[in-house]
Amino acid sequence: MAQQSPHFNDFGLDSRLIRALGHLGFDTPTEIQQKAIPVVLAGHDLMASSQTGSGKTLAFLLPALHRLLKTRALSKRDPRALILAPTRELAKQVFGQLRSLTSGSGLDIALLLGGENFNDQLKALRKSPDVIVATPGRLANHLDSRSLMLNGLELLILDEADRMLDLGFAPQLEQIHQAADHRRRQTLMFSATLDHAEADDMAARLLKTPKRVAVGAANAEHQDIAQRFLLCDHLDHKQAQLMHLLGHEDYQQAIIFTATRADTERLAALLQEQGQTAAALHGDMSQAERNRIMDAFARGQQRLLITTDLASRGLDLLQVSLVVNFDLPKQAEEYVHRIGRTGRAGASGAAVSLVGPKDWDAFKRIERFLQQDIAFAAIEGLEGKFKGIRPRAAKADAKGKAKPRPAGKGKPGHTPVNKPAKPAHSRAERFSGPGLGTDDGMAPMRRKKPGGE
Repeated sequence: MAQQSPHFNDFGLDSRLIRALGHLGFDTPTEIQQKAIPVVLAGHDLMASSQTGSGKTLAFLLPALHRLLKTRALSKRDPRALILAPTRELAKQVFGQLRSLTSGSGLDIALLLGGENFNDQLKALRKSPDVIVATPGRLANHLDSRSLMLNGLELLILDEADRMLDLGFAPQLEQIHQAADHRRRQTLMFSATLDHAEADDMAARLLKTPKRVAVGAANAEHQDIAQRFLLCDHLDHKQAQLMHLLGHEDYQQAIIFTATRADTERLAALLQEQGQTAAALHGDMSQAERNRIMDAFARGQQRLLITTDLASRGLDLLQVSLVVNFDLPKQAEEYVHRIGRTGRAGASGAAVSLVGPKDWDAFKRIERFLQQDIAFAAIEGLEGKFKGIRPRAAKADAKGKAKPRPAGKGKPGHTPVNKPAKPAHSRAERFSGPGLGTDDGMAPMRRKKPGGE
């Protein structure tokens, strides 16, 4: 007898949520949803990880909302659930799904983002929302101004927890934890990658005997994404390859990732001159401008989005079938998030990475992270002379033996001075000082060294 496919009805979710899922066209839960939802419904704290595009948002929204709909609130004034996201774009996307699920449920929801009007947010908080979606910096601002209390918080959910640590939000997360530190709080940590010592340290402070759910390794090959790597000689060669890809690949929409904010503007202008509908997106833009660009791209008004890593996480754009890494990211994990903007919800996609001499170190880090030897493809007529950089071998003497490094600076009688080793610090420790975070969901500013260095 054939085994029946799982269904959201199997979890015993509130009927209002089942109806909302039906309106959204969801009936079969993904693997991460099948594993995470029962754990959360049972009341356990949870650390969960799975690949991008696997349905993590519903995996925490559904059981959280079920709890709010089925149980009595601990407080009449305080929010019952708080969902934190590292960037404004991801917070807006989570809020959009939350709004679709809570329509007609009687639950009040609010969105608190850095860079947006503080007084408007105060008005929203005076309505005592049941669920708040926020960036950590802005939420901490409201705690500081005492416009928000978390004594009655029942659910604390961290989406893309590792990214929040990367961006230096450990102090804000600790502040939020202390403001809602009571034994009845349930805490969930979700991300595509949680294999970090810093994430484990944070989980040890925030979570109580958590269950762990992992679906696939962060470096596992994504079966729905065809990946290619092309060697290129220099910037003009890269641009020629990009133009060929955009003119010959079969795609609906494409995202092009660059290393710098200036390059997003330059490439967007270049593509517009070629007759393409293209828009640039980066962190120097105002929140209103970023919202306008993302909304226009989501509606299909532009075919191309040129961006920094600002758009590498969480954004669910189902028409994106091509990702081009014009520059490779410095962090290997970010490569996985970038290409995960395509191949979502079972759809197929393509990811092409352009590897020049300046990208070589990043390419080798990606190769080690993916644990595979990557073969290079080529575009006929645009093959490059660059073939990679070989590791430097140690210099050998006349007898073929490697020469030892001199003990001193080459002067007779010189005795080297052993400098004390610098203490090792984790990312969380490095960002644990006061005042280093920002309220806009972006990376914090670093203090300058004394002496104007």
